[in-house]
Amino acid sequence: MLKAIGNYLLKELKSFKYAFRGIKFLAGDHNFYFHFPVGVLVLLIGAWFGVSRDEWLWLILGVGLVWVSEAFNTAIEKVIDLLHPEHHPLAGKIKDIAAAAVFLAVVVAGCIGIIIFWPYLMLYFY
Repeated sequence: MLKAIGNYLLKELKSFKYAFRGIKFLAGDHNFYFHFPVGVLVLLIGAWFGVSRDEWLWLILGVGLVWVSEAFNTAIEKVIDLLHPEHHPLAGKIKDIAAAAVFLAVVVAGCIGIIIFWPYLMLYFY
């Protein structure tokens, strides 16, 4: 029984290599290459201002939302490129919708950031 559990856990741990390979691939994407450091910067600013626990939760949610939506957008773009390497109007619409999802995530995260950081900025500058 313990051996079976150990084998199962080892198999699951080995499956993480695919996730890390995906993150490595994603890190090379030009859009994620922009969104990742911006998200890290937001988290560093949160640490600098000493935001509350609840504010941390919202900041992490907003940053994570952007990162995850960018990952899905990249995956969708790669699938479309695989299925339709030549230009196709519907393929273009699908890519545009996926990009719009990232944009909406950025807007939501930006609103979260403004709501959280505005009072800190007002105290800092005034």
